[in-house]
Amino acid sequence: MNRRHFLTCLSLSPFVVHSGLSQAVTVKPVVLPLWPKQPPGGGGPLGAMHFTAKGAQSNIAMPTLTVLHPVNPNGQAVLIAAGGGYTRIEMGKEAWPAAQWLASHGYTAYVLSYRLPQEGWKDGALAPLQDAQRALRMVRHREKHVSMLGFSAGGHLLGMAANRPDFRSYQAADALDNLPASAERAALIYPIITLEPPYSHTSTHKVLVGSNATLEADTTWSVQAYVNPQSPPFFLVQSEDDPISDPHNTLIMAEACKQQHIPVEMHRYATGGHGFGLGKPGTPTVEWPGHYLHWLSS
Repeated sequence: MNRRHFLTCLSLSPFVVHSGLSQAVTVKPVVLPLWPKQPPGGGGPLGAMHFTAKGAQSNIAMPTLTVLHPVNPNGQAVLIAAGGGYTRIEMGKEAWPAAQWLASHGYTAYVLSYRLPQEGWKDGALAPLQDAQRALRMVRHREKHVSMLGFSAGGHLLGMAANRPDFRSYQAADALDNLPASAERAALIYPIITLEPPYSHTSTHKVLVGSNATLEADTTWSVQAYVNPQSPPFFLVQSEDDPISDPHNTLIMAEACKQQHIPVEMHRYATGGHGFGLGKPGTPTVEWPGHYLHWLSS
């Protein structure tokens, strides 16, 4: 598929056509291809991107950033990655609502459509991390202040990127890749943090390292293993009845931050389950966006 056809397909996505963009967004979202040519390593799926009825993406042949510009920008940008176990990207439930909500509060939102490892990419598990690092460099080039917001597997992805800014996951494609792949802070919402036993039951584990992975492989793809004194401050959210991401995930991340003296703010709720996005009505998870806004502006 050529780039013009790809962008035409994306401009007709359920988000753009049916979401009813808030008046806080000045213009139609701008779609930016991540890579000047083909993504690193080669391979990948053929044909147009797939969308479910709820707005989840898959068959991602061309990773992108979609930019939502607020009416009254406050000078800060947020890179957003939705979850989906690295088998799909839950744009409709997580990324698009968060982007519109952030734009309504003056933040320029960058929504990442990243490659999925099982869709034939030769670099496999590295492919989404390559996209996240490239996206960070692109946003850093365009914006002065950059933070990250990741949900579930998207939280795992941005957690890895936040803690490994100096890791070269791909060969430079152009001058943009000389910029740092770093952010000032990172918010991880019901994230997958560790792939180590006994927390190796997730789709994230299955896709990235496989069912019979060694402990070394599990550790290599665990976010907490890379927290270091230069890591950014973290904001963590999870419910204690989460059936997908074991509730210990945020505790493990908070402890890793504490050991490295990295500021961390954590909000845990008795109910809410998994995949609650900006909050599940009738549960205390609806409180987290308010705390997050305060943290962002502090």
